[in-house]
Amino acid sequence: MKKVMETIPSAAMDVLCRYHWPGNIRELQNVIERAVIISAGPVLSIEVGDLKSPKAIHVEERAATPQSPTNGALHGILEETERRHILDALQQRNWVVAGPHGAAALLGINRSTLQVRIRKLGISRDTA
Repeated sequence: MKKVMETIPSAAMDVLCRYHWPGNIRELQNVIERAVIISAGPVLSIEVGDLKSPKAIHVEERAATPQSPTNGALHGILEETERRHILDALQQRNWVVAGPHGAAALLGINRSTLQVRIRKLGISRDTA
């Protein structure tokens, strides 16, 4: 993605270290890829909700991220930003997803990860 991540907040690093990673390295890779996509600046933004294990989230994390309408709005903004970013890449690559000249390569993510994101975000050539 040609992004430079300079910092990982200590709370996020703690959550990453405490999570037991049932999906092994692929799950870690997917979490990091998503974090890079949604991070707006040089600080890696990890969505703790992606790590579903209750052991991964400790009390300080819950207190630091109260569930409020603002969090819901922020999640919507992040999802829309990701959607626009993927759409731009798909349009630049003439809707080719895979291969060395596909949108996945342009975004710096795996083809399968991009396909999952496309389905999750409801992106289709017809709606673009």
